[in-house]
Amino acid sequence: MAKVYDNESGVLLGEITQDQLQFLIDQLEEESLEDKDYAISPMTLAYFQELGADSDLIKLLGQALGDKDEVVIRWARQ
Repeated sequence: MAKVYDNESGVLLGEITQDQLQFLIDQLEEESLEDKDYAISPMTLAYFQELGADSDLIKLLGQALGDKDEVVIRWARQ
């Protein structure tokens, strides 16, 4: 399991499974090996849905995004 946070506010958004985390790692660009934050936009969510991403992951990211154009999330293993 990993915890997901809003990178700007530090608010805990929820927990994701190892499979959900691996999906994020596989699909999103990392700037370094230590990089653990990702920018999420409505287009990102639509792309994830097209790929058949886990519905709970889509829901968590959608709630984090809300009505914003983008949210930066970060993750930390438990």
